[in-house]
Amino acid sequence: MKWVVATHNRDKLKEIQDIFADFGVQLVDLDAFPHIDPVEESGTSLRDNALLKARAVHAETGLPTVADDTGLEVDALDGAPGIYSARFAGTGASYRDNVEKLLASLQNVHRDRRTARFRTCAVYVDGAREAAAEGVIEGSITQDPRGENGFGYDPVFIVEGTEQTFGQMTAEQKKQISHRAKAFQALHHQLARSLSNNVIKETPA
Repeated sequence: MKWVVATHNRDKLKEIQDIFADFGVQLVDLDAFPHIDPVEESGTSLRDNALLKARAVHAETGLPTVADDTGLEVDALDGAPGIYSARFAGTGASYRDNVEKLLASLQNVHRDRRTARFRTCAVYVDGAREAAAEGVIEGSITQDPRGENGFGYDPVFIVEGTEQTFGQMTAEQKKQISHRAKAFQALHHQLARSLSNNVIKETPA
């Protein structure tokens, strides 16, 4: 059996392949389907956006599809940037643009009030059945970027219980604790139970 992971990110594909290795399915990414256009993330939640991607890719391929969406939620900004994390500084914004806008928005916020979290929603769609799971990691926002690893907001997100940002961690360290890994591990557990009975509980529309 073949499943599609709705991404062009080979590191993400490898991480998800490792998590689902015991399922005995072949996971391929969107590089195998160059005709599929990017899906507009017009939902009002991470779950909505992940399902939009998974449903669209499934419709194009006819294959079971997994997808995810991630947002950074900053308490002092009332949960922003949230679902707009990738375009916080505007459509087409670079990682640096988004980080600079975030730090500027928190310029006068004391470090004790810079709490935040990364939240990921991972979903599965096979046309008739759907499943969704969430992963969250708590932390806080630095005043200046730290570290050269990772991407996006990683250099300004200090993981709770550590003194390191994701940007200071190795890829392997991040993979062990990240919000995305937690989300896909939870999805794995959900599907493992469901697939053993050949039934996947449908999530609400």
